[in-house]
Amino acid sequence: MRDAKLFARGKVAELRLELNSGGKKDKNHSAKKIALKKIVANMTMSNNDMVALFPDVVACMTIPSLEIKKMCFLFLVNYARLKPDVAVKALPTLQEVRSSFLSCGSTWTKLRDLGYERLESAVALRTMSYIHVRDFVEATVPPTKQLLRDADPYVRKTAAFCVAKLYDHDRHLVENSDLIERLNSMLRDDNPTVVASALASLMDIWERSDAIKLTIDYGNASKMVQILPDCSEWGQTYILEALMSYVPQESSEASLLAERISPRLSHSNSAVVLTCIRVVLYLMNYISDQKQISALCRKLSPPLVTLLAKGPEVQYLALRNALLILQRRPEVLRNDIRVFFCKYNDPIYVKVTKLELIFMLANEKNIQEVLTELREYATEIDVHFVRKSVRAIGKLAIKIESAARQCINTLLELVATKVTYIVQEATVVIRNIFRKYPNQYESIISTLCENLDSLDEPEAKAAMIWVIGQYASRIENSDVLLEDFLYSFADEPVEVQLALLTATVKLFIQRPTKGQELVPKVLKWATEDTDNPDLRDRGYMYWRLLSSDMATAKAIVMGEKPPITAESEKLDPATLEEMCLNVGTLATVYLKPVQQVFRSARPRRLADSPALQKHSLPTADLDAQKSLSAFGNTQPIVRPNGQGDLAAAVDAADEFFAGVGHQRMASMNLNGQDDGFGSSPTVGRGEMQYVVNQNAPEQVYQPAVGQGSNGDLLLF
Repeated sequence: MRDAKLFARGKVAELRLELNSGGKKDKNHSAKKIALKKIVANMTMSNNDMVALFPDVVACMTIPSLEIKKMCFLFLVNYARLKPDVAVKALPTLQEVRSSFLSCGSTWTKLRDLGYERLESAVALRTMSYIHVRDFVEATVPPTKQLLRDADPYVRKTAAFCVAKLYDHDRHLVENSDLIERLNSMLRDDNPTVVASALASLMDIWERSDAIKLTIDYGNASKMVQILPDCSEWGQTYILEALMSYVPQESSEASLLAERISPRLSHSNSAVVLTCIRVVLYLMNYISDQKQISALCRKLSPPLVTLLAKGPEVQYLALRNALLILQRRPEVLRNDIRVFFCKYNDPIYVKVTKLELIFMLANEKNIQEVLTELREYATEIDVHFVRKSVRAIGKLAIKIESAARQCINTLLELVATKVTYIVQEATVVIRNIFRKYPNQYESIISTLCENLDSLDEPEAKAAMIWVIGQYASRIENSDVLLEDFLYSFADEPVEVQLALLTATVKLFIQRPTKGQELVPKVLKWATEDTDNPDLRDRGYMYWRLLSSDMATAKAIVMGEKPPITAESEKLDPATLEEMCLNVGTLATVYLKPVQQVFRSARPRRLADSPALQKHSLPTADLDAQKSLSAFGNTQPIVRPNGQGDLAAAVDAADEFFAGVGHQRMASMNLNGQDDGFGSSPTVGRGEMQYVVNQNAPEQVYQPAVGQGSNGDLLLF
């Protein structure tokens, strides 16, 4: 019967009939095998009606067929918690299978020739250890102790894993027995597979326990590395994982060990490669020779590139880990940017991660090649990827100052396409470029103003409004542009309303003659016609600020902005250290500390040692990074031209009224008693304190250190 036909929802009565059919004529038990396959298939499809067949399946466990026993054991493990009273009835059968094997020590050669008795015993013990029923847990301990010293390595390996399962069920039972000591003694076993299994079991117990400490000295670590070639691929993973518990006491030990395990970097199994990379990165922290570190970094690049030839899931894992490795050791992959260029058939999650790596690897030498590639990405069909590509171009302008003009020209080419979502993303990133390079690229403001009709998203609107307010003195019709946005003030999201409020105040401070009519109107809307506390508090703040001293208001509103740098997007050193100690695990996919992903996981830190290199890595010390930009004092006013004497007169009036702020404020009646608002808002006779919500700024690009913990390292 084909396997596909087995996966049909069956009825309990029919399956019970099939299970009990066959009789003595069916010597190979073919009918029972087919019936059990159907039951297991239904169990896989979450058909919980199969639990009613528990007694019938348990009865089949006595049939002398390993295939039948395996299916019965699988059924038992799956449904034992639902029917513990029935599951207990299977315990004698399991013990009988195991005991029959243990009692045949004198006929070991015959058993080996017969075929399946050894495997049967191991499977029976493994099944007993999987069942979380008290009777099974207690009954598993004695045979586990016996089988840990069995003559057959497969049985010893299975028994070693059973200790970890028992610890998961009842840690006190294991700790009060000598099972852990027996596991320790198995590390001196002659069989590499048994040693790897014992290490895996001890590592699992160590992860779950606060009372057990796993320590490995150089002698044991050297022996573990020596048996690596003789282990299976998963056995190699277990041994490499265990090496993370070894703390080098001398730099030469770490260097020698890293060299000895480096051949595993060319293994065909992705798990072996990633675990080996993790161990090498770990040992680098204890190596003082910079030439040796550089040589090891060069060895890490080819295996990471090779992983990109595998399936998209493995690619994604390798790419996410590459993000961490580049921050910790930037010399890795430094010259391999082309391998991260996106392919047309890459899944979106792979493309986005490659985009982040392209950004991290971009420099003055390859910026032209990178911009050409990003320009192509910005014309693709996937809107999500196009947006991130445009944002990456803008961020490169911030990262590489010498390439800012090239990036801006590329953005202007994209804006010229008049594609709505491209224009909006470009507007957002150009706002950040203006903040990074004041007084340098304001000539492109007119291009942005030509595309105002394309802006319908809050972030893009807020960005454009910020530009209008910040450069109100340079945009001739800035008041008209702001007034167009103000028509829909009440219907805009809070993000846009906050930007409009601030931009209007900036307009008044820079051009009092043009902003004197808009300011009281917007302040009134913000303080009286809104239910949002953030907007209302900011309105009160500006109202009091403008009513007190114009010079102070200008210094605050038009003062220096915090610097924008690309370096601030890196993970903080503590998180980066922990992430690099977990390379290849699921936590690195999320770019979060392991305990935020798995609450019960043990956090990892570099253990102190005389060999530990305690100096800060240049890529990890964010505070020591030189800022990529510095902002000067208030920007000088650039005189608009082309308006003749009228423009000059308006400029002169602006300068005059800016110097007599109190008279202007009085004429606007901001201190009047009619509206109840002024420089000191009060309720009754008690002063009311207005608090400005600093967590809701006008949406400016200023990522916090360690922002990558949300899973999107570069906020593309």
